[in-house]
Amino acid sequence: MLHGAGQTAENLRSLAGGLAGAFTVYVPDRRGRGRSGPYGQFHGLGTEIEDLSAVLDVTGARCVFGLSAGAVIAIEAALTRPQIARLALYEPPLSFDGVQHASWVPRYERELQAGKLGSALVTVMKGTADRTAFRYVPRFLLAAPLDFAIRRTAGRPVPEGEVSPRDLVATVHYDAMTVMEAAGPLERFAALGCAVLLLGGSRSAENLTASLDGLSRVLPGARRVTLHGVGHTAADNRHQPAVVAAELRTFFA
Repeated sequence: MLHGAGQTAENLRSLAGGLAGAFTVYVPDRRGRGRSGPYGQFHGLGTEIEDLSAVLDVTGARCVFGLSAGAVIAIEAALTRPQIARLALYEPPLSFDGVQHASWVPRYERELQAGKLGSALVTVMKGTADRTAFRYVPRFLLAAPLDFAIRRTAGRPVPEGEVSPRDLVATVHYDAMTVMEAAGPLERFAALGCAVLLLGGSRSAENLTASLDGLSRVLPGARRVTLHGVGHTAADNRHQPAVVAAELRTFFA
């Protein structure tokens, strides 16, 4: 299982628990997060694929689930890793034919460089928000409290394997690099030889739904499932991981 931007393996703990009775589940912290340590030499999408490949080589896993940026890595890796037999993707933010997912990145980068971590986080949240009332909440009502909360974490010890909120905001930079590098025609994925499950939420942003629509066209054999009443982070502990787990149990069986 590959988590998305602004997350660690901990965010998928409940989802993993919902599958552990039937499967051996591996949930790595992606590079730069949790127990995986610093980014080191990071070269975007290629590095992410190498990291996933290393996990697959060690575990022998043949089924992969990816959420958001993790789904982008998973589908790109599947093009060169024929041992992936089943691939479940939750709303990969793939940009193609006018469908965009990174328009918020320049503002986020400016705010990150200026040390405005709360503002940078709001930019990410606004740029990836579900179709809910949150989209219309004024930025200033969100940024100031988040800036205050993040500043309060400065200097506090972080439990082993976890990432402080201040550091987690900065990791989105690497997810943005990965997602932007994957932009391009979706027809390349027609070469996939594995079974594919395309998952999405009925409340998710329109550009994410559009990416799933595009993949459905180039992968006519893929199974498409829309989960009603949930959004982009349904798989996260705080939302509806049991609903996602039910679909994955059926698909991976």
